[in-house]
Amino acid sequence: MAGLTLDDAYWSEHRVELRDYVRILHRNWIFLLALLLLGIGVSAAYALLTPPKYVTSTQLYVSVRTEGAATGDLVQGTTFARQMVTSYVDVIPTALVLDPVIEDLDLDTSVSALAQRISATTPLNTVTIDLTVTDGDPELAAAIANRTAVSFADAVQNTLEKPGADDAASPVQVTVTNPATVPARPSSPNIPLFIALGAMLGLAAGIGFALLRTVLDTRIHTLHDVEHLTDRPLLGGIAFDPDAVKRPLIVHADPRSPRSESFRTLRTNLQFLDVDGDTRTFVISSAGPGEGKSTTAANLAIALSETGARIALVDGDLRLPRVADYMAIEGGVGLTDVLIGRVDVADVLQKWGANSLYVLPSGTVPPNPSELLGSAAMSRLLKTLGEYFDVIIIDAPPLLLVTDAAVIGRKASGVLLAVASGKTRKQELTGAVRALETAGVAMLGAVVTMLPTKGPDSYGYGAYTYGSTHAGQAPASVIMRTPLAPEPAKS
Repeated sequence: MAGLTLDDAYWSEHRVELRDYVRILHRNWIFLLALLLLGIGVSAAYALLTPPKYVTSTQLYVSVRTEGAATGDLVQGTTFARQMVTSYVDVIPTALVLDPVIEDLDLDTSVSALAQRISATTPLNTVTIDLTVTDGDPELAAAIANRTAVSFADAVQNTLEKPGADDAASPVQVTVTNPATVPARPSSPNIPLFIALGAMLGLAAGIGFALLRTVLDTRIHTLHDVEHLTDRPLLGGIAFDPDAVKRPLIVHADPRSPRSESFRTLRTNLQFLDVDGDTRTFVISSAGPGEGKSTTAANLAIALSETGARIALVDGDLRLPRVADYMAIEGGVGLTDVLIGRVDVADVLQKWGANSLYVLPSGTVPPNPSELLGSAAMSRLLKTLGEYFDVIIIDAPPLLLVTDAAVIGRKASGVLLAVASGKTRKQELTGAVRALETAGVAMLGAVVTMLPTKGPDSYGYGAYTYGSTHAGQAPASVIMRTPLAPEPAKS
């Protein structure tokens, strides 16, 4: 059997393709939508609750008086203005300029607080100053900007650059070239931008949550998950049926249903398994309990019997037998009684249904199931059954709980693993595969059970209602001996 190494298992489990991302997003679309709407709602609420801010600006032109001067003096004056304008920018947020503004406008604020609402910049290699004011009141913003421009011009011309003589004019002149106007709409908050950012953050959070949820969820959900974890054949997929407890034998109860056809598909795929020996003996097991192995074994046996082959269904789960209950037969005497030599196998085999299907129940639950299943008596029993039946189906206990399935698997053609979608964990499946490999038992393939019928992980069925002939009446290529051995006696 091709083994599954630790490195192979790691990379197989962590390989993510585009269809995996699509499936992840589809599976978590409710969370994606919820977080998207949450992001939009929070950002919209924040934008609406944030006080609006209005921005207005004015422009100042700094020049040097050069009346009657030569061209060289004009150039020198312009160069001087360019050098000084960068220093003037640092003067604007000082008390020299802002104290008169606070007094004239009767503002209830300090110089430092007012300075935080004012910004001044000068473009490179120019003699202009751009003065910008931000405030919650649009009219007050314009008033502060215009009054600051006047106060700055006064400070430069009458204080910073005032000549020695009282009646002499300052050589530096500051002119307001573009007075501030009252802004018509707030500059912030930008509600459409806030909502767009909120939507992006919400969507990113949703995608992150979906990926994290997928990484933390180690359960198997799809056939694709099983293909990533083992290189053994995937023999079929059985959809989840909420009424499986009430009618476990779906192939018998509703033979034309899509779920019944899935068991017939499994039956067909078994034909192509390359197994040794004339009699095909299949052990049906699972990693853990409650994964549908007994239901799969019973329905597969019924589906195989529809082809005309002689089928023996053996309940090899000597710890928690289910076959007798499912088949509605007497299970008090069975396999355990045959193995200890109390009765002959022909006396306890019970014919079931109209076809050649015989059931061997488990019998009394023994204290030593593993020893009985691994005994020489079990080998002789399988040899005897092989002389009478074409296919033997054995329902065995879960692999990770007890060694029974591995013990009996050594005496059979191999083991079919039932893997429950949404229940079996990836590490459990790899553990079951490793247990079979360690025991030297052939894993023939996997059957995924309990597949959802809706949603991103759903298992699609076709319509199997064409025609009036029962689907199970078509012949199948199951190996049959000719002539057939005499039928075992019915108990």
